[in-house]
This record gives sequence, C-alpha cells and structure tokens, in this order.
Amino acid sequence: MLKIGIIGCGRIGRVHCKSIAHLVPEAEVAAVADPLMNDEIKAFARQFGIKRFYEDYHEILEDKGIDAVLICSPTDTHSEISIESACAGKHIFCEKPIDRDIGRIRKVIDAVRMAGVKFQVGFNRRFDSNFKAVRDAVATGKIGDVEIIKITSRDPAPPPPEYIAVSGGMFLDMTIHDFDMARYISGSEAVEVYAAAAVMVDSAIGEAGDVDTAVVTVKLANGALAVIDNSRRAAYGYDQRAEAFGSLGCVSISNNTNSSAVLSTSKGVCGEKPLYFFLERYLQSFGDEIKAFAQAAAGDTDTPVGLEDGLAPVLMALAAKKSAAEHRPVRISEIEQP
Repeated sequence: MLKIGIIGCGRIGRVHCKSIAHLVPEAEVAAVADPLMNDEIKAFARQFGIKRFYEDYHEILEDKGIDAVLICSPTDTHSEISIESACAGKHIFCEKPIDRDIGRIRKVIDAVRMAGVKFQVGFNRRFDSNFKAVRDAVATGKIGDVEIIKITSRDPAPPPPEYIAVSGGMFLDMTIHDFDMARYISGSEAVEVYAAAAVMVDSAIGEAGDVDTAVVTVKLANGALAVIDNSRRAAYGYDQRAEAFGSLGCVSISNNTNSSAVLSTSKGVCGEKPLYFFLERYLQSFGDEIKAFAQAAAGDTDTPVGLEDGLAPVLMALAAKKSAAEHRPVRISEIEQP
C-alpha cells in the first residue's frame, strides 16, 4: 500500500483525504502538514485514521515511512516543494499548476527526471467518465477526423477578490483545466491561442487585475480548432459541457444533475439544474486520479498525467493572457523559453 503525506490541508487537501479514505484502497494517508496546523485540522484528519500532523512539511519529506506526497499547498509553493520532494526520493502528485513560470517548471522537470521518481499533475477532469467518453470517441475514430472542439466551463459564483489577487488570474487558475481538456480530447498540441476577455461579473475582479469572462480559440497541431468559453458566474449552477465534431459525426456531453427527471405540465417542461459545486461534480474523479497515481507509483508504469502535461496548459494559459492583453493571436512558440 502506498503511504502518502499530504502537504497543505485546505479545501483540496481535505478533498483528497476523503477520496483516498473512501475510494482508493491502494493508498493510505499517513501524515498531513500545514503551516496553520491546529486542533480543527487534526480533528478533521483523525476521521480518516491520520495520526501524524506537522506544521513543517519537511517533516513529511524526512519521514522514511512515506512513499509519496500530494502537494496541495498554495500555487506559489508548488515548484519548490516538488523539487525538494524529488530530492527526498518521494513520488509526487502536484495540484495544478506546477508553477506560473515556465523556467521554474523546467527546473521541476529536470529534478524529477534526475531523481527517477513518479510525477503526476492534478488535472482530475481526465478521470471524469463524461470527458473520458468524449476522448474515447475521438481516439477510436468514431467521429472521424476531429475538426471542432467546444468546451464550456462556468463557475456558479465568482471567488472573492482576495483569492483573485493570488490565483494567477483566470487563465492560469480556471481555464487551465479547459486547456488540458482541449489537448486531452484532441490528442494534439496547441499551436496558437486567441483570447478575448472582459470583466462582466464583478468589478472587484477587474480592480484586482483579472478578468471573469472569456472566449478562447485554440489552433491545434492536427488542424482542429478548439473553442473555450468561461464565466466566473452561472446563476443556474456549475456548467461543464463539451463537444467534439468530426468528419464522421459528433460526440457531446451535458451537465450532471441530481436526477434525469423532467417534469412536464400545462405550465411548461422543467428539468433539474446542474450540480452546484465542483466537489459534487467531480468527487469520483478525484479518487480515480489518485488511484491511477498509486498504481503508477507501485508499478513500473508512467503516470497518466505527467510532466509535459503540466507544462503545456501553462504555456497555453500564458499565451491566452498575452493574447487578451495585446488583442492578437499568440503562438505557443512565443511563450516557450529555451
């Protein structure tokens, strides 16, 4: 069984504590570390049989009984902790993004390869059954040559301005999942990105230097076009849809709801709203991604979402940010650093 130490016990760290306990028999959380460690965090962790608690994550890295780490700390710590974890010989699961700086991501890549440990990036939507069905239809040729991909991703409500200020911006924080989906569904790499963005939801987001609404067009190396639309607010719930259109047909997925019931009366026809929050929508996928990581760490196989999968969406996000600022298409080659 893979012994895991979780670094960072905020919202996403707690999601992983729960999902591993209930969905991943191949792994066990042996310890958690958080600089704000307190009795409340300890009480939460004890529910899942976790007995070791640290304020300093280096205690986890020095623990010989821990095989792997889950890096769930703030984004600006991901690359540093990844490098330290690789040097300590720990397998690494890192929440997205690895870093906002391409040079620092490349240092992580070098450190991981030199250490010979496994590394996986937390793009959990790849493990969602709906998105996998779209990818499988494309990969098996059921819709022929893919020509257009459409991805809709809209949050139910905007985050607070103080979060916006440290998030890296919508493209690196939110759209990055959709950039990964464009690559995953198409099986191809981005060549050029063109983004139009605005502040239409909350003026405080604009005052914090970010946008809350965007439409992004991506040209892919296989000739396909991907169109992504994002909003920080969807009054009806968490809006997550995708479509792939090809030479032989089309495959699409709609939102998950509490039930598929449709009420038809003289007043109209009404169905349920989408699930409201990402934890409801993607809970199973969080467990499945850790299961895949545990299996790769235990065997002689690569992780399904590796180092290059962590780099490519950041290149796309930085291209989108530059495109929106300069009102022009930006090629990925402009963003890459030697």
